[in-house]
Amino acid sequence: MTAPRGWRRLAAALTLTTLLGGLAACGTDPADAADDAGGGTIRIAYQAFPSGDLIVKDQGWLEEALPGYDIEWTKFDSGASINTAFVGGVVDLAAIGSSPVARGLSAPLNIPYQVTWVLDVAGDNEALVARDGTGITDLADLAGKKVATPFASTAHYSLLAALDRAGVDSSTVTLLDLQPQDIISAWARGDIDAAYTWLPSLAEIEKTGTVLVTSRELAGDGKPTLDLGVASTEFIEAHPDAISAWRTVQARALRLIADDPDAAAAAIGRQLGISPEDAAGQLSQGVFLDPADQASEEWLGTPDAPGNLAANLEDAGKFLVGQNQIPEAPSLEVFQDALYSDGLEDDVTDE
Repeated sequence: MTAPRGWRRLAAALTLTTLLGGLAACGTDPADAADDAGGGTIRIAYQAFPSGDLIVKDQGWLEEALPGYDIEWTKFDSGASINTAFVGGVVDLAAIGSSPVARGLSAPLNIPYQVTWVLDVAGDNEALVARDGTGITDLADLAGKKVATPFASTAHYSLLAALDRAGVDSSTVTLLDLQPQDIISAWARGDIDAAYTWLPSLAEIEKTGTVLVTSRELAGDGKPTLDLGVASTEFIEAHPDAISAWRTVQARALRLIADDPDAAAAAIGRQLGISPEDAAGQLSQGVFLDPADQASEEWLGTPDAPGNLAANLEDAGKFLVGQNQIPEAPSLEVFQDALYSDGLEDDVTDE
């Protein structure tokens, strides 16, 4: 039997670990990343979307909080490449979408990592856009068209969910696996008819396109997607102090977004290379939690009572099975065990 296309892509993607060898050489094994005094290297994978994570990076808050550690930030374009990096053992912490996390916790990857934070809930900052001049006015028009999205991402999950909701057989659509920057280039050349992507690439294609559906709308239909903070279980066990500090500065970033949006926009604008005004507009399209809500039953919960985020990840896993993206979804207990909430209530306490 021929292996499903998603598995073939996975096999090909794993060759990326060779390319990441340089990063691995710069970092250290998490088990050896610190001495008894608590120092060492923390290898962080970040993505260029508006979130508190970019504020933390811009302000150097984690370096401030953990002066004994060497903090290495490496930019990734999608959750699929971050999962590959975790498989290769070259990152410790990452900002990654909920769909890639569901995939990562499932076979054949079975990545030993845990969710430590909810960065944001996707809203209008992630959407499906049809290019002007293609004649596409609704989802039904996508049959026979070329639609790009980064495979194994939250956008990919949302695209499949949108097609399913509209009764469009995904096999009638030519789906192309393109990273956000490649989507912009293909869009400009006229090589694709539509794309499901996120900010800041979304803002570029919206200039010459029409939004068909947003992730905010799909969330209202029971298909929410999120951006999450994850850490390898090995790193969590070796450095709980670093995880606590990371969550504390992430909470500080969420408060800045809520209390001083101008300062938040200025920081994110610097990281994205855009104006504070554009960054403010992009920030307004996302949904950001109050830090105290992280430990609520809706999200991470507590060690004794894992939150409903586990059910969200389980639903994503089941949906990916239905779309032949993974062979089998883990049980709810697997996703519950993947929520790391030890000390979370203390970490989010207002300073």
